[in-house]
Amino acid sequence: MENFRNLLTIFFFFSLSLLYTCLFPCVDSISTVGFHDQLRQHAGSRTVALRTKPEKYLRLRVGAPFKIALFADLHFGEDAWTDWGPRQDVNSIRVMSNVLSYETPDFVVYLGDVITANNIAVANASLYWDLAISPTRARGIPWATVFGNHDDAAFEWPMEWFSPPGIPRLRCPVSNSSCLGEEECSFRGTSRLDLIKNEIKHNELSHSRNGPKELWPSVSNYVLNLTSPEDTNSPVVFLYFLDSGGGSYPQVISSAQAEWFNSTTRMINPDSRVPEIIFWHIPSTAYKKVAPVFGIHKPCVGSINRERVAAQEAETGIMKLLVERPSVKAVFVGHNHGLDWCCPYKQLWLCFARHTGYGGYGGWPRGARILEITQKPFSLRSWIRMEDGRVHSEVVLTP
Repeated sequence: MENFRNLLTIFFFFSLSLLYTCLFPCVDSISTVGFHDQLRQHAGSRTVALRTKPEKYLRLRVGAPFKIALFADLHFGEDAWTDWGPRQDVNSIRVMSNVLSYETPDFVVYLGDVITANNIAVANASLYWDLAISPTRARGIPWATVFGNHDDAAFEWPMEWFSPPGIPRLRCPVSNSSCLGEEECSFRGTSRLDLIKNEIKHNELSHSRNGPKELWPSVSNYVLNLTSPEDTNSPVVFLYFLDSGGGSYPQVISSAQAEWFNSTTRMINPDSRVPEIIFWHIPSTAYKKVAPVFGIHKPCVGSINRERVAAQEAETGIMKLLVERPSVKAVFVGHNHGLDWCCPYKQLWLCFARHTGYGGYGGWPRGARILEITQKPFSLRSWIRMEDGRVHSEVVLTP
């Protein structure tokens, strides 16, 4: 009975994903986001506003904080040819659905490793990407994504396929469509650029960007502006997204990306008056410097510290820029499934999210890091919401 319910769940979200991908291909290329044309939907005794059209600005609601949920390391499509793999995708959908119901965030950040591309044989891995974002999209919640090291990793051929009974029978959609059709397995993977272009093209609530061409192969580099409810020309905070590499190229934030960040901040926030929050996937080497030893002790805050920091391969200047800007309040990363702490580093905070997906290594309970932004006075609070509803590791990340 439980297996039947799991199959129904994944069938529902997979069908929903195909419906959006095949029937709603509109896109609006805007640089700052918000929403109107709200539809009303009742969920039990509670009324939920479903947003379907983007406005020009992402802004706070009058008298309310702005809440962001971080979904990290979902790893959809892992061991896709087995019974185990699809069950983990069902479990991951349940985690996200529970967190979204408990927290009702204003925005979601997919913090990398949305899929395990090295296990996906289909020519268009966007099918799994679409499934991963379906719980957020189904609730009319806007989101943004940043790439991790598994999202465009090359297919890894399982050794057991080269012994009896050999390669299992695989069913793969056509490479040039996100909709079902003739079957084709490519084992070539889907590029970062194709993944993000497909997301943007088929989802009006997506606010991801494919970033400046001069930064490629790094792709998910962009900034979003959260504005005041009274004045859309008055920014409350800038949200920066950086591609930390891995997969198809080295795990690093390049010097070119650091220079892009530097020039962008000088242009839109020259006096560092507006706070800035940073998101990428793989921790920088600075995380190693502040990592707790033998548990988690103040001033660090968290609940699991079960592995060493797996940092980027090099530091090329981004951390120097961040610590020199008093406006930068915190950096949020994923990647390490067995870490969920926040620790101060000079004048800012370095934080891990919480492993959200059932794909990937580790048996620790799943959850999501939540951020809460208030305007007057500006504050940034965070906590972790678990799949079962528990809340822990509350911390204030601003003085």
